[in-house]
Amino acid sequence: MKFLSLFFFLLLGAVVNAQESPVKWATQETFFEELAGRTLPVFEGTTTGGKKFSAKQLEGEVVVINFWFENCPPCIDEMPELNKLVAKYAGKNVRFIGITHDLPRKAKNFQKRIPYHYQIISLTNKEISKLNINHGFPSNILVGRDGKILFAMANFSLIDQEFKAKSITFESKLHTEIKNFKR
Repeated sequence: MKFLSLFFFLLLGAVVNAQESPVKWATQETFFEELAGRTLPVFEGTTTGGKKFSAKQLEGEVVVINFWFENCPPCIDEMPELNKLVAKYAGKNVRFIGITHDLPRKAKNFQKRIPYHYQIISLTNKEISKLNINHGFPSNILVGRDGKILFAMANFSLIDQEFKAKSITFESKLHTEIKNFKR
């Protein structure tokens, strides 16, 4: 009986301690936070021009990656602001690429209809999933010249109040990495 009582109190103590620990639920935000510091995974895809593309081509560069696809309204909504980002940082040692699961020809036709100033790389859904760096569409990933992810987030918008603070942080980290790149 003493053994059973001891077991009960130990179990009760474990339950009480477990409930005192804060619970960190897995969310899109926690997913993105946990990407910081990870190395950009290796991947290969095809450009809209039909050429092979490899993540190795990004080595030593500051990179902004946008995950999108043609039938994604939030992806399309953020494109004008992403295009402004491309224009703002033109000639400043940063590379902008868009990764989509749309086929290269379809992505090229989309780009003709809706201006999108990123280099577009097509990967299959399975290849994108294996990268495990996007959590839905759109997703935006900032990679430092050392190949490590600096910041990740969903929608980029300096206009929409829901996304503005994260977008400012994203651009600030981009600016800092470019500035440090010149040294």
